[in-house]
Amino acid sequence: MTGSRGTAERPARLLLVDDDEAACRLLSEVLEREAYRVVSALSADEAIAKLDQEGPFDAVLTDLRMPRKSGLDLLRTVRGRDPEALVLVLTAFGDAAAAGEAIRAGAYDFISKPYDIQTLRETLDRALGRRRLARRRQAASPLDSGAEEPEGLALVGHSPAIIEVMKTLARVAPSQATVLVLGETGTGKELVARTIHRWSERASHRFVAVNCSALAEGLLESELFGHVKGAYTGAATSRPGLFREADKGTLFLDEIGDISPGLQARLLRALQEHEIVPLGAETPIKVDVRVIAATHRDLPELVRQGRLREDLYYRLDVVTLSLPPLRERRQDIPLLVDHFLRTLTSRHGRGPVAVDPEALRRLLGYDWPGNIRELQNVLERALLLAEQGVIGPEHLATTVRPSAAALPDVPESPALRGLEDVEREHVIRVLAATGGNREESSRILGISRRTLTRMIQRWGLPPRHG
Repeated sequence: MTGSRGTAERPARLLLVDDDEAACRLLSEVLEREAYRVVSALSADEAIAKLDQEGPFDAVLTDLRMPRKSGLDLLRTVRGRDPEALVLVLTAFGDAAAAGEAIRAGAYDFISKPYDIQTLRETLDRALGRRRLARRRQAASPLDSGAEEPEGLALVGHSPAIIEVMKTLARVAPSQATVLVLGETGTGKELVARTIHRWSERASHRFVAVNCSALAEGLLESELFGHVKGAYTGAATSRPGLFREADKGTLFLDEIGDISPGLQARLLRALQEHEIVPLGAETPIKVDVRVIAATHRDLPELVRQGRLREDLYYRLDVVTLSLPPLRERRQDIPLLVDHFLRTLTSRHGRGPVAVDPEALRRLLGYDWPGNIRELQNVLERALLLAEQGVIGPEHLATTVRPSAAALPDVPESPALRGLEDVEREHVIRVLAATGGNREESSRILGISRRTLTRMIQRWGLPPRHG
């Protein structure tokens, strides 16, 4: 038998440890009927001896409370020999302290007796499936997989919207044009600005960034244009300002829609005349700065409301790059997940990490109001919680849930189709996404591999779907 209970070459081998001989024999028989190969032991010492003689095993299931050596002792021994070993703890003493101790010691899961056989089987199948995912990931990842991405990489993705952004970015970067980057919070506006700078002739000079919404008007004015000593109370020394610090380089003004009307006039002069006047000074200072501005606001609406100068808007809006929200480029999410996990595993000193199909389904279906920044934060949290090398749905924040609007689109048709047509189309999509892997597809679809095989045969799908 193939599927979650084993591989095409052999069924999964389990080591079952319980000092209750009758319970051990009963559970062994149940698991063997599910096509596992089970070796039983009635104590931790016997289990260690069988690990030496008959190991390795795909998973160890051990009772917690046993005489002489406990299941925790066995767990620590097994994990000490193999830090990647898969151990599930079974016990009638399901208190929180024991659960926490078992998980801290490296147990994959903690299941209280009397346990439901179906739940145990599903947990074991999921654990073994994730172990295979982790091993595939490790086999596919080079030793330096945690290395940083190439310096020229601006945006990750292959969606039409991102490809258009990249094409425009590549054309405009070598020029001296002012660029306005639009997009919701967290879509990567500063990343785009840094890439424009890196691909420009100014790359050898400074890139200076400032969040205009984070500073009060007077402080922002001093930050941008500088001041001379004594310009205002507390100005004990002169300050050059960010325009002068970015001379010959690039100045990134984030949240440009939040600056005050008075400051807008000074910024317009700097853009038009390429000169600034520090606070308290009278003589203009020439600057050679390329400005890239960004905002999540509707600037034309601010102009209509009189909150943004029209002439400043047109001065900023020479070239516009509009970044799509993540919910409009869902096909990029698997690439972004891979990109962020490579970076995060390197940062946290972790090995390669895989993503469970159900967890990926939730990531693909969520609307991401915080966009790419939110995705990165969700993945970092999940990585820190996933001790077994696989991120599952339980490691994701509870807010990450697929929305109804994110369900797969059904092609338009002149007439309504029957349920079987819709079901057939969905099964084909899942098979295509898994490369024809029936085992993975049946898990994603929530059906048995046998049922999936009958569907494939009934619909006469080509062999590649097998």
